[in-house]
Amino acid sequence: MLYAGQIILQQERAVPVRYFAKEAAPAVLKGDEMLKNIFLEVKKKFETAMGILRKEKITIDPEDPAAVAQYAKVMKTVRKEADLFSESQRIQYTIQSKTQDIPDARTYLLTLKEIRIKRGLTDDLGAEVMMMDALEKVEKELKKPLMRNDKKGMALLLAEFDKVNKKLGIRKEDLPKYEEELELKIAKAQLEELKKDALEAMETQKKREEFKDEPMVDVKSLDIRNFI
Repeated sequence: MLYAGQIILQQERAVPVRYFAKEAAPAVLKGDEMLKNIFLEVKKKFETAMGILRKEKITIDPEDPAAVAQYAKVMKTVRKEADLFSESQRIQYTIQSKTQDIPDARTYLLTLKEIRIKRGLTDDLGAEVMMMDALEKVEKELKKPLMRNDKKGMALLLAEFDKVNKKLGIRKEDLPKYEEELELKIAKAQLEELKKDALEAMETQKKREEFKDEPMVDVKSLDIRNFI
C-alpha cells in the first residue's frame, strides 16, 4: 500500500521502467552479442552468489528466529554482491513497470490487486477495500472518474490514503521496518522449503537397500556448504 501511494502520482515525464535498477539500460546490441552478454551477466551473478553460499553457515531450522535471521542476512549479502533485487524492490519495480502507462486511478488500483494475487501476497488488513472506498469517495466528490494527472483530485485521494494508513497503524517512516519483516518472512518460508526438500531426499535414500539401516540425521545438523 505504501509503495502504491508513492507511485500512483503520474509524472509529467514518464519514469523509465528500469527506475529501480542500479545501472542504466545497455546500448542496443545485435542478437548473438546480446545473448552472450546476458549469459555472461547471469553467470557472473550465479558465481558470486555461490561463492558467498560456500562460505556462510546456514542452519536449516525455520522455527529458530536466530537461524532465520542469519539466513536472511546471508541472502541480503548475496543480493548486494550479485546486484539482485530484494523482494521489496521487486514489488516496487513490478508496480512501476505495470502501472506507468495507466491513466486513471481506478484501473491503477485494480492492477495493484492483480499484481498482489500473482505474487501470492495477502491483504490481511483489508487495505485494498479501504483504498477503493477512498477512491469512490473522491470520485463522488469530483463527480467524474479520477485521472492520475489530475493534481487536485490526486491530492484528495492521497489525503484519504493517509487517513487509511493512520487507521491501520501504518506509517511511511516505518517502511524500512516493514521491508525487514517481509524479508524475514520470506527467509523463513525458504528455510521451510529447504527443510522439506532435505527430508524428502533422506526419505528417498532410506528406501534404498544399502541405507535402510542408517538412522536419519537431524536436518539442523546439515551443512549446506558440503553440498555446493
